Amino acid sequence: MSGAVKHEQWSSKWGFLMAAIGGAVGLGNIWRFPYMTGENGGGAFVLIYLVAVVFVAIPILIAELQLGKRGHRDIISGTEKVAIAAGRSPRWRLIGWLGMLAAFFVLTYYSVVAGQVLDYVVQSLTGGFSGVSPEEARAEFDNLQSNPPRMILWHTVIMAITVGIVARGISGGIEKAAKIMMPAFFVMLMAMFFYAMVVGDFVRGWDYMFSFNFDQVKPETALMAIGQAFFSIGIGFGYMLAYGSYLPKDISIPRTSVIISLADAGVAIIAGLVIFPLVYAFGQVPDEGPDLIFRILPMVFAEMQYGSAVGAVFFILLTFAALSSAIAIMQPAVSYLEEKHGLSVKAAALSVGALAWLIGLGSVFSYNIWAGHALLPMFETFAGKHVMDVIDYITANYMMLVGGILISVFVGWSFKPGWAESEFQGVSPVLFTIWLWLVRVFAPAAVAIALFVQLSA
Repeated sequence: MSGAVKHEQWSSKWGFLMAAIGGAVGLGNIWRFPYMTGENGGGAFVLIYLVAVVFVAIPILIAELQLGKRGHRDIISGTEKVAIAAGRSPRWRLIGWLGMLAAFFVLTYYSVVAGQVLDYVVQSLTGGFSGVSPEEARAEFDNLQSNPPRMILWHTVIMAITVGIVARGISGGIEKAAKIMMPAFFVMLMAMFFYAMVVGDFVRGWDYMFSFNFDQVKPETALMAIGQAFFSIGIGFGYMLAYGSYLPKDISIPRTSVIISLADAGVAIIAGLVIFPLVYAFGQVPDEGPDLIFRILPMVFAEMQYGSAVGAVFFILLTFAALSSAIAIMQPAVSYLEEKHGLSVKAAALSVGALAWLIGLGSVFSYNIWAGHALLPMFETFAGKHVMDVIDYITANYMMLVGGILISVFVGWSFKPGWAESEFQGVSPVLFTIWLWLVRVFAPAAVAIALFVQLSA
């Protein structure tokens, strides 16, 4: 029954920040952002991305955390509670449903991708990439993806670790794990950054990411930048709404939102400045798109001195990023089962994990036995897309964007006078006014345009 379970709180601001930054910093920062930057105008794309972060993502993140904090329940019941208190229809709980379902379905394939990273950790630690030729390094990723038992093994390991952490609750599980993983992640990332500065071709890597190639900038580049800002920070995926519901009263949402967003953007930029200098220094070309870290980097690690150790550090930090995000996107569904349906946190985590694992097998088989078989061939939009492609496309291009629009409209226009302003205590009234009109007009309009383009494609 709703309300039967006590709703936890973060034990400290530091714990919340580590968990929230961990949820935001994921695989997309390290394998998605760098190649998107290089292929879409370098510094021009980075500039557009940062503008999208400041004027679209941060305003909606502030709104999402406020909504979660005021609801102080699972994200469906909490959103309904706030809507009723504001004199609005309880159907606004759709925001919670969209966020929870988007996060859950992302979890089903995210665990599969994270499992591939964990496989590469083991290979690096055991010297699996030592002395391999470029052809062998490229072929190894194909070997992994074409091997269902191997893929299922690592998918299972990642899901089991995620369930084990979430099953311990907010302060005893998620917060403790974040306090260990995220500082370790940042230490490893900065170590890799300084290593790349010394060993890599840093000038060429910098030019690849930050040269302003405006001839590569097209109208859709801005839409891609908005999408990347959303996807990277995690807006509309429900977990920031859930994490906001555990906030104590003394945490400043505007300040923490800026810290989370800038940390997330900073990791994405630093990751590029690690990857590309190393790739260029060892005679490789970053031409593999999102598969860059699996096909190109192992060749680089194979050629460098102490490459096995460096490769292991890189894939371990990537695993920490993946796990921290997997934990975050599992939490909304676990909280819902725990608070709405009375399950224990352990039973809820096990139930969500088991179902996500089962559906995730579809993503595993998308690489091998179901490769070449479209899931929804009767729809032109999904022609040629297998299970994982369809789930990724729907969650990232539709559910996330619709959720972001609904959050900004609801908080911007339906909150009672003083609700939002109370979260800006100690912040300039001018900044509050700017935020209010960004979240009311500019941010939802920008996201709506991005959604319209997706629907028209």
